Amino acid sequence: MAKFVLDFEKPIVELEKKIEDMKEFSSSSNIELSSEIAILEKKLGKLQKEIYSRLTRWQRVQLARHPDRPYSLDYIKLMAEDFVELHGDRLFGDDKAIIGGLARFSGRSCMFIGHQKGRGTKENLFRNFGMPHPEGYRKALRLMQMAAKFKKPIIILVDTPGAYPGIGAEERGQAEAIARNLREMSKLPVPVIISIVGEGASGGALGIGVGDVVLMMENSWYSVISPEGCAAILWRDRAQAPQAAEALKVASADLRDLGVIDKIVPEPLGGAHRDPPQAARILKAEISRELNKLVKLSPEVLIKRRLEKLRAMGVFSE
Repeated sequence: MAKFVLDFEKPIVELEKKIEDMKEFSSSSNIELSSEIAILEKKLGKLQKEIYSRLTRWQRVQLARHPDRPYSLDYIKLMAEDFVELHGDRLFGDDKAIIGGLARFSGRSCMFIGHQKGRGTKENLFRNFGMPHPEGYRKALRLMQMAAKFKKPIIILVDTPGAYPGIGAEERGQAEAIARNLREMSKLPVPVIISIVGEGASGGALGIGVGDVVLMMENSWYSVISPEGCAAILWRDRAQAPQAAEALKVASADLRDLGVIDKIVPEPLGGAHRDPPQAARILKAEISRELNKLVKLSPEVLIKRRLEKLRAMGVFSE
């Protein structure tokens, strides 16, 4: 059962608790309640499908931020083997909001890079709430260039509320670091697969978000600005975030229709936080499928296709 419960999940959790209590009572009292439990479990399944099939965009944003949702290191642990984390940008320091390193994935040596949030106040402060500084983006670029040198595919996991907007980050060139990554990622000679696994906010996400294929978890979100930031600008009221989320079209289905992402990765019923191992298995299968296609292409074809894809975004005819 989930530790943290969102408002729209409460009817489900209450019914789950009732089923759990009945099972415990049946076991401890040696009373047969299997038929009653089966009825409740059937009701639970129907309720779950009903609630999760009609989620609003704002509710999906809430699911993407769920504190029990798997983060990049969780996915790497569940999907890959022999992960060796690499540190530092060789210029300033080691940004803990971005992690990266080599690992074996589906029989191949790959470079993993991702945003990393923390659980609990202490770890979140250590990870800066998943908001990278310039040295984080420069570390990511160093690892990408290392992967290119040794011809290793790159797998990137995006999950950030945005790049850190502090004075220190600006002084050290936050905008330049992100812009340089956009340019350099567009011409990497190895396969690059992007997976948006949680939050994908603005340039903070885009700074490690340019690739051959962009996958997006069903209950993640991706936008030029957070719903709260948009609401604060347009209505001067962050409480209007649900309305902003609808206007921004932040959900995976919206972005697929707009051609910003390539494929939606389904999640276990109720969200990835309900069954992280299953969520990781589904994501691994999708990444493996795309990687098997990309490794067959030459560096020249990869770069050509990637640039064509980027240039086609935002183009429309009346």
